[in-house]
Amino acid sequence: MKNVRLFCLCFLGSGVALTQAPTTPPSNVAAPATPPAATTAVAPAPSAPAASATYILHDGDDVPLKFDQDLSSKTATEGDPVNFVLDGDLKVGDVVVAKSGSKAVGEVTAAHKAGMMGKPGELSVRIDYLRVGPTKVHLRGSKGKEGANATTSTVVLTVLFGPIGLIKHGHDIDIKTGSPLKVFVADDTPLPAAS
Repeated sequence: MKNVRLFCLCFLGSGVALTQAPTTPPSNVAAPATPPAATTAVAPAPSAPAASATYILHDGDDVPLKFDQDLSSKTATEGDPVNFVLDGDLKVGDVVVAKSGSKAVGEVTAAHKAGMMGKPGELSVRIDYLRVGPTKVHLRGSKGKEGANATTSTVVLTVLFGPIGLIKHGHDIDIKTGSPLKVFVADDTPLPAAS
């Protein structure tokens, strides 16, 4: 008889446990309602990386510029700034990273006007950089790197412009606004897509 009572108590104890189990889930049921709110808060995050995507201009890529001022070996002096603008959109694949008209700067490194007895004028310009938003894209005058001075290599305009008729004004070198000049990216440079 005692054994039967013990058995009943055990059964009742487990019955109490079973009765309490359903009361616990209602508190758990409220918890899953919170994750959907968290999911909606996280949803905007994937758009952030897309906005900060960058594209690489590679060392040696062509950059078409044009002079944004007249320049002459007759009047230029060493150290004069030289202004250029980007002649067409600059792209990485199909993505525009710099818009036509972006400013570039350089500097006259040597200038000699025409001399006696037919001595031709000389004009050398160092290409410094193209400004794309807050980024400076360093440029150079030759496609390949030559020596340590690659990022500031000089463009000797007597050589570049002689064959294409831009210096046929007496013996001085005269360059008009809008004259083209092809230079090259000096270092791999990450840029965002142009807005």
